Amino acid sequence: MILNNSFKLIKKKFRRLYLNSNLYNKKITPSSIELIEYQPSPSLLDGLIKYDKKKINIENYSLNEIWDNPNLKEKDQQNLNSFFWLFSLDLRSSKKDTQNVIYQWINTNERYNSENWKNDIIGKRIIAWISNSRLTYEDGSVDYKEKFNGIVKKQINHLINEIETSELINDKIIGCAAIILTGLSYPQNNDYLNTGLSLLKKLVKYSLDNDGFPKSRNIRQLSFYLKYFILIREWFKESQNEIPDFINENIYYLGQAYAFIWQNNKVDFLFNGNHKTNNHNFDLYLKKLGYNFKNQNNELGGYAVLNNKKNSLIMDIGSSPNIKLSSNYQAGALSFEIISNGKKLISNCGYFQKVNHQLNEVSKSSAVHSTLVVDDKSSCSFNKLRGKKSRINQGLKILKKKIVFEKNYWKINASHDGYLKLHGIVHAREIEFYPDQLKFIGHDKIISNKDIKNLKFEIRFHLEPNVKVMKTKDGKSIFIDLDGEGWKFSSENTMINIDKGLYFGEKNSFTDNQNIFISGMTNEENQTIRWEITKL
Repeated sequence: MILNNSFKLIKKKFRRLYLNSNLYNKKITPSSIELIEYQPSPSLLDGLIKYDKKKINIENYSLNEIWDNPNLKEKDQQNLNSFFWLFSLDLRSSKKDTQNVIYQWINTNERYNSENWKNDIIGKRIIAWISNSRLTYEDGSVDYKEKFNGIVKKQINHLINEIETSELINDKIIGCAAIILTGLSYPQNNDYLNTGLSLLKKLVKYSLDNDGFPKSRNIRQLSFYLKYFILIREWFKESQNEIPDFINENIYYLGQAYAFIWQNNKVDFLFNGNHKTNNHNFDLYLKKLGYNFKNQNNELGGYAVLNNKKNSLIMDIGSSPNIKLSSNYQAGALSFEIISNGKKLISNCGYFQKVNHQLNEVSKSSAVHSTLVVDDKSSCSFNKLRGKKSRINQGLKILKKKIVFEKNYWKINASHDGYLKLHGIVHAREIEFYPDQLKFIGHDKIISNKDIKNLKFEIRFHLEPNVKVMKTKDGKSIFIDLDGEGWKFSSENTMINIDKGLYFGEKNSFTDNQNIFISGMTNEENQTIRWEITKL
């Protein structure tokens, strides 16, 4: 192990020396420089870019002190060098000033450097520069255009060499998009276009399942894929190039998955790395471009979703993903959410995205999901690497599942082995819904093949921060006030209480919430805990 780590460090050091060498600089410098022929419309990125309501003046970025500020945080430095702020420039901004900022950047960063030539930053920068070419390129001097075209190709040459080293799939998607756009904008040589499409095909095969759902089971990644595939398709269409079949095919499957996860409910499901994303603007973008997705399935990507006009029942019935794709996975197997009239009755707690924050690990635990926890441990264990997102160490498999969806009766039944190796326990959950009675009945089974006496277990039912709860005097029921809707939670022969917790539904923030929880101790026999949620 020590020798292996030493070898990796030496290899990394030599690679760093090589990337900074004259030899590598010569390798990625283009032998010929052509002019841009296709200038894409910036509006095609409306589905991706969150515009500032207040338009930016280019003079703010032409000041050297902004670029030379040593106190800028790493994230702000990356945002500055990605040039995505170009999309927020006032349309009256000066072409001359805009091009001068880029000219100065080129003079400072014309050779590879580890800070400003990271794969994701290069990808965003190329997309921003070319997409805003009416400001960044038009009416530029001969010298400026030559420098601009040369540095674009030089960065793309580097990106092609290095894209496989990106650890995050999202960064690879951005990189592929940048390479494809460069190929469309500089059509004199088809190498960039063919390379970008080939890399994208490879990425799709690695990271999407047969139904077009991310193998990571990450809902945000699904939306991210769809946005970039549509962007690439629109570039092909606008530049009057034939759209590759695999682009159309993947948009079809990704669109169906998007309809299943979001458009059928218009509410964010808080499973596996998701938080509230508000896709309404993206829906308007899709409508504007003529995309219309539909999906009436009840199961996809390891999720069961049952709907009528007023109620929804959603459950995670999927196995944990491959270790390499598990950096945003949360140990919420068999957790569920209930939606009533567009409001969350039962919720999971969401995901805290910041990698180095302790709440990132907390938000991955089973305890922040509406599911069973045994002995204060999660159904999956994770390995934390310094400076990186933790990945699954010990995963789980779904052992069985069954879905019934009829007009007056719904049922989701599934089990998993996440506690089998450690405690000899299989968790089986069955949730039934009677739409005419507005009653949910749950059965959580603790099934064991050995003596599991005196292990503590808890079943939590998390609520959004605005939901109010009150325990009855006899302690047998809990009333839930869902913005004027009254519901009653009860459980036979078990101890039920109300506990405080943390809610991570808003990106990288947390607030107090409450949860109803059932607690007890395992005994020598298999146990079934029955509970009900009924509308008053």
